[in-house]
This record gives sequence, C-alpha cells and structure tokens, in this order.
Amino acid sequence: MSTNTLGFIHHFEPGAPDAPVLLLLHGTGGTETDLIGLAQLVSPEATLLSPRGKVDENGMLRFFRRFEEGVFDLEDVAVRADELAAFIAEAREAYRLPAPIAVGVSNGANIAAAMMLRKAGVLAGAALLRAQPTLVPDEPSGLAGTPVLILSGDRDPIVSDYDAAGLAATLDAAGAEVTHETLPAGHSLTQADVDLLKDWLAARTMV
Repeated sequence: MSTNTLGFIHHFEPGAPDAPVLLLLHGTGGTETDLIGLAQLVSPEATLLSPRGKVDENGMLRFFRRFEEGVFDLEDVAVRADELAAFIAEAREAYRLPAPIAVGVSNGANIAAAMMLRKAGVLAGAALLRAQPTLVPDEPSGLAGTPVLILSGDRDPIVSDYDAAGLAATLDAAGAEVTHETLPAGHSLTQADVDLLKDWLAARTMV
C-alpha cells in the first residue's frame, strides 16, 4: 500500500517475520513503486519500505537537488539525507521494523550512501547500484562491519570507474565491509545485477 504519512509518500508491504526489511530508493524520475518488482525478484519474502523522492526536477522526482548532471547541491544532499534518516526512524517505530537494508539505484543509491556516512547505524546494510560519491567526510567512520554492495557498469556514461571506486574507498575507510563489482553494462540494470544482488542479500540474511 502507498500512503502519505511519516513525512514521505511511501509504499509499505509487510513480509515474512524472518525475512529482511528492504528500503527501496528509486532513481531519477521514479516513484515509490519503481523497485517493487526488483525487490520481489531478489527477496520475495522481504518487507518493503519505499519512499518517494521529494525533489521535482522538471517533472522527474529525485531525493536531492543537483545543479547539472554529476554536480550536486551538497547542502541539499545533507538536509535530505538527514530527513530520510528521520523517516526511517519513524517508520521503524510505526511498523515495528528492524534496521533496513537499502537497495538504491542511481540517485537513490547516492542518497543511501550519503545517509550512511552522516547517520551511521541507520541502515543494516546497503546495495548501491550505479552509485557515485556525494558527501565525502574528512574522516569517515562509524560503519564498522556494515555490509555494502556496489554494482557498477563499465560502460556507464554517468558514473565513471573512478567515481565508483572512490565511493567504495570512502565506505571502506568508514569501516564498511564493501563488495564492489564492475559489470559489462551501462547505467541501466541487467540480469547480472539481479543475480548478484539476490546472492548478496541471501548471504547477508541467512539465519
């Protein structure tokens, strides 16, 4: 179901009690329902929490503002990351949830990474698909043991290998357990992304 509560329009779908909670964060131009199908493929029994980005860029929804492609409004990134962290805290209380694992694509992956670096402990882990750095703390810390999967495309016209590797290095420096895979792909997701994400989630959520 989708609802306009807790500060964000969002979709909430309860899953099995012993399955993970996935925080789904769409890319530019998406909505709260965009990643439902992906989530059902990679973790069919998961509880799904999927907020809709609030920033309208010429009719396309995003999670934070940018000045142009790849040039981000860093002040807005910080504000929006904190706002999203507050939403997660409220949603956990309202729906009685454990800390979620984020699954973010492009802009959604970027806000997830920024939130992790600003609010360590908000997420139990994160899968960042086609992500690039936004906020880079001087001394990143606080993510000890937090599992992170980064999936990049070697033909991605938006996110360079350098940027993807830089994000991986920043999260690693903060203590996260980072797995970074570069796939033969562009900015769009492929079946390889689905397969790797499914395997990574299964390994993270085994009882």
